[in-house]
Amino acid sequence: MEITTTTHDTVTVLTVTGRVDAMTAGALETALNNLIADGSRKIILDFTGLIYISSGGLRVLLATAKTLHNDSDRFALCGLSHEVQKVMRLAGFTTIFSIYTTAQEASATLQGSPGS
Repeated sequence: MEITTTTHDTVTVLTVTGRVDAMTAGALETALNNLIADGSRKIILDFTGLIYISSGGLRVLLATAKTLHNDSDRFALCGLSHEVQKVMRLAGFTTIFSIYTTAQEASATLQGSPGS
């Protein structure tokens, strides 16, 4: 798994490529927790290059969503492959998370959200 981080105005985008599984979920969680600790409150996970996510990765997503609980906080996913989207749908995550086609679409929405 590889994670790259970019910031556009008030939105931070983590681009995750490869696999999020039992071996790599901790690194994703650490990256997200560090961003939040540094004050990032609008975060997009760009999964365009993600080929697999395990239950460990899903747990990280839930934990992050619980951490970002203030009214002005935003957390979104984008670029889900067919397989990753299938896992999200089966886990019921498509009704929990805001999911966008592209990071640009997600960013435009998050920047326009209350608390921007």
